[in-house]
Amino acid sequence: MKANSLWKNISLGAVATAAIFPGCNQIKENSKNYEMSNIIFILADDLGYGDIGCYGQEKIKTPNIDKLAREGIIFTQHYAGSTVCAPSRCCLMTGFHTGHTVVRGNKGIKPEGQFPMPEETVTVAELLKKAGYVTATIGKWGLGGPGSSGDPINQGFDYSFGYNCQSKAHFYYPEYLWKNDEKVLLPENQDGKHNTYSHDLFIKEALKFITQNKDSSFFLYLPFTIPHAELLVPENSLDQYKGEFLEEPFEGGHYGAQETPRAAYAAMVSLMDEGIGKIMDLMKELEIDKNTLVIFTSDNGPHKEGGNDPDFFNSNGPFRGIKRDLYEGGIHVPFIVRWPDKIKPGRTSDHISAFWDFLPTVCDIANIEPPSNIDGISFLPELLEQEQPKHEYLYWEFHRSGHYNDKQAVRTGKWKAVRLNVNKNADADIELYNLHEDIGEENNIAYDFPEIVKKMREILKQAHTPAKEWPLFPEEFEAEKND
Repeated sequence: MKANSLWKNISLGAVATAAIFPGCNQIKENSKNYEMSNIIFILADDLGYGDIGCYGQEKIKTPNIDKLAREGIIFTQHYAGSTVCAPSRCCLMTGFHTGHTVVRGNKGIKPEGQFPMPEETVTVAELLKKAGYVTATIGKWGLGGPGSSGDPINQGFDYSFGYNCQSKAHFYYPEYLWKNDEKVLLPENQDGKHNTYSHDLFIKEALKFITQNKDSSFFLYLPFTIPHAELLVPENSLDQYKGEFLEEPFEGGHYGAQETPRAAYAAMVSLMDEGIGKIMDLMKELEIDKNTLVIFTSDNGPHKEGGNDPDFFNSNGPFRGIKRDLYEGGIHVPFIVRWPDKIKPGRTSDHISAFWDFLPTVCDIANIEPPSNIDGISFLPELLEQEQPKHEYLYWEFHRSGHYNDKQAVRTGKWKAVRLNVNKNADADIELYNLHEDIGEENNIAYDFPEIVKKMREILKQAHTPAKEWPLFPEEFEAEKND
């Protein structure tokens, strides 16, 4: 079923604006049946809403992810934390949206890593670790350099392996990776050699971790780098798509790799799918499959780097925009939840949710208390087909680290507002869209609904808490200079 058809077959009219309800206390009595279930959260990097078969993709093969969807729930109105890597992941880890969270943009720190989460940050890993879970992250981190306060081993993870720095993660044959606080050299990749593909190591480490902890309760966070540019896969993985797509040879450029970027992109997605299949097969073999919650999603919309062609693959489905946009294509992501014997398979949900809902959801599942001031609302009731509290609004802001075109967006019920260039004009015009009638955000109807625009302007002001490291408006930039 194509993505557009999927949307047409879902009743969006039933989704209405509602008041915020507390997330974790509401169904504590029900969640005790699920206390200490394993949790695996799989995060693709720059994968679009329409890039997998169960969301309408017709050119790229994703049989294992599609099987996850058949055996679980497809969410059609789920949103990433941001439209780029680091802030999106911070929202996931902390339960806050980008108006409140401690990392709101991609900001590199020399010699390696990104702006770190402060020591006092409470993460989902920290909460689960205190509840008795063994916690691990394998893949790409991007929330604090080695040895910093934001290093994953300082933020609740018992074990970490992969790229600490997301800039290093642009390349799939690295000279080294990080295992906890140890730099693991890969001599077979020195001097430009391509012998060990990092994603293969991530799958091996994930399988090893699951096997070692099969008799424990564990939280495994798998932030893969695929299919972020560079567009590069081992030749044996590329074979299935060689000659499949008509394309001009691509001669490198920033993040450039293989000459056939369409084939490379498709092969990367299929390679990720293959690895997910291995993980699912292992859990069945170890007989922990039915006690494991698996979530699959993407950190933001599709990219255009390295010769990638999201239009060719219809990567953003029915939506406008891609990565770095706050239109739907930049933040509206696939979201699949599988939990055998706990949730009914084969369902489709139009519940409006976002990355910051993950933390309170796992708190409900593990029967633990979340921080009291977070923005997230548990979606466990939706998984269990119970009455689901809804958000009053969802909010995003996008910082480009000194570049122009910082922006804001808010969704409340069917209404979506986008405001551009706020770092030049704090009172920039608001674009307004009715997502029930215009999911492609083609018709700005702000002029026709001044009262809705007024309400949106109030939310945009209310949802943004100024942060010295993340000035958004002109006066905040000026205050930063004066400091």
